[in-house]
Amino acid sequence: MNVSLPYGKTSIDIDLTGVAATVLEPKFVQGASDEKAGFMEGCRSPIGAPPLSEVIGADDRVAVVIPDATRPFPSARVLPWLFEALPHVPKENFVIINGTGSHRGNTPDELVEMVGREIFENYRVINHNAHEPDGLAYAGKSSFGYDVYQNREYVEADKRILLGFIEPHFMAGYSGGYKAAFPGVTDIDAIMKYHSAMVVGDPLSSWGNLENNPTQEHVRAGGRLVGADFLVNVTLNRDRAITRFFCGDVIEAHEEGCAYVKESAMVGCERAYPIVITSNNGYPLDQNLYQSVKGMSAAAQIVEEGGLILVAAECADGFPDHGNYRKLLFQYPDPDTLLDAIQQPDFSVFDQWQVQLQALICKKARVAIKCELDAKDIVKAHLIPVDSIEDALRAELERIGGEARVAMLPEGPVTVPYLR
Repeated sequence: MNVSLPYGKTSIDIDLTGVAATVLEPKFVQGASDEKAGFMEGCRSPIGAPPLSEVIGADDRVAVVIPDATRPFPSARVLPWLFEALPHVPKENFVIINGTGSHRGNTPDELVEMVGREIFENYRVINHNAHEPDGLAYAGKSSFGYDVYQNREYVEADKRILLGFIEPHFMAGYSGGYKAAFPGVTDIDAIMKYHSAMVVGDPLSSWGNLENNPTQEHVRAGGRLVGADFLVNVTLNRDRAITRFFCGDVIEAHEEGCAYVKESAMVGCERAYPIVITSNNGYPLDQNLYQSVKGMSAAAQIVEEGGLILVAAECADGFPDHGNYRKLLFQYPDPDTLLDAIQQPDFSVFDQWQVQLQALICKKARVAIKCELDAKDIVKAHLIPVDSIEDALRAELERIGGEARVAMLPEGPVTVPYLR
């Protein structure tokens, strides 16, 4: 049996002949037969909200938030439909905000690839910058007690439309909903607050859980301050085809979409595995090591204590460039020391949340990765570099016994395994 792991824009084939392997994948859902028609229907008959054409007036200044290049949301397909659904609104009334959160801004070439050349040349497209005070405006005080600033053009718009896609998320339960605004167009100080060690380390901040999830509660508290007038969330299959639209009220449409995703993406397992092989589902999700922690986290849900996680993630964009992710990993000699530092009450460093989660995974299991990073840097990041996933699998089976059970997560974080 051969299984392909997405790797950048290509794939890696793994020969599982003679291996006691179980392949864990989300239920495959066919893409919509007519995506545009599905979008238009979602806007005409939205969930918990009036039709989009009634929500947005002809004179409204409209901020449209899209996910950045690390997300596979099909902006180039959806944006033309959105503007076609609002023919009464002049082009110059729109601003498309690339919701980078704490990530780097995208280059003009990347933005063209994301939104399509026609949209890029005919509409104003800007990057959010969480670190630039002049581009921010006060949104209000979160119910959790901290001030929130958001992109000035978002705050000062008359109407706001959030675009995104729903998949299981390793901290917020699910992506989508108000995450487009918080952290998507939010200031770095507020992002730091909601990514605190206490919030991230809470066991309820986990895959597939919305109930009493502190990360999701921070997201919604921050998102509601300015609010949004319409949500367009989609679900995607492995071919990146749109399977469903969830449009309308931000909370109601999002929760309906999360319930739909839970049925297809959550996979129950009877017991843990000594070896789990995963990906980060290829480009654009595996552009850097920071994002690839999600695939590691999915595998960590079902790996045995002291077991082995094998990850295929290209990481063509490195660690990446933004923040202190690499610096924090390199600064401490091992995951235990790193976690001790992060959990100190006065510790607050940008990117600590991703480092914290990675360290927790590395405490539970050994993590080996096939990627394009320098092997020495991989070791400094407390991971094990491998040139071949298949060779590393065979070596581990030889070490622990060829009959050992192996779990395969070809689509990585798109599949959320859990122990029953």
